Amino acid sequence: MRWILVAGVVAANIAFIGLGSVFGYPDVLGEPPDVVLARFAANQTAVSAWFLLLAFGAGALAAVLLRRRLPDSPAATLSVYAGVLAGLVQVLGLLRWPFLVPALAASPDKASAETVFTALNAYLGTGVGETLGHLLTATWTVLVLVALAERRLWFDILGGVSAAAILAGLLVPLDVPGADQINFGGYLAWSVWALCLAVLAGQKVSK
Repeated sequence: MRWILVAGVVAANIAFIGLGSVFGYPDVLGEPPDVVLARFAANQTAVSAWFLLLAFGAGALAAVLLRRRLPDSPAATLSVYAGVLAGLVQVLGLLRWPFLVPALAASPDKASAETVFTALNAYLGTGVGETLGHLLTATWTVLVLVALAERRLWFDILGGVSAAAILAGLLVPLDVPGADQINFGGYLAWSVWALCLAVLAGQKVSK
């Protein structure tokens, strides 16, 4: 089952690279709505496919599956809920791209389409997918670290630092300088941590 977590991490990173190459993501989100919609329409099939892959990666935290490999504790139980919710809110935010944005990009009423697009980005993007996603992913990471019976200093530090850096994403909507770079670095570190977790999940974590 741990391979689902590995597949999710790999898929998310591949999708992120793909979106960066064909769509300029995530920097494109800082452009005006008309520019974003025009770029989306220019490569709609590829962009939608990459977002679907990214949504799969975001939804593959596999907290429920990992639950069986964590020692019984309140932290382990809470990690299930935090992990499932973290995946769910990110999937909800990402799926707007392949299922809602195509209609807006093709709409002849450009002004209305741009207004709806801006609202979707604020609600499903910044509010649900990013803000809740950052908070719940960091929470899930800390809960897993607490639940593991066998302490590994390097693993704890990597997980704790990546969780803290991910939380910097909460400051991005406030235009705090450097918050987006810290958040991005946090997710890269978290990807390494998650892959290590997948390896450790296949071993006996409690003696």
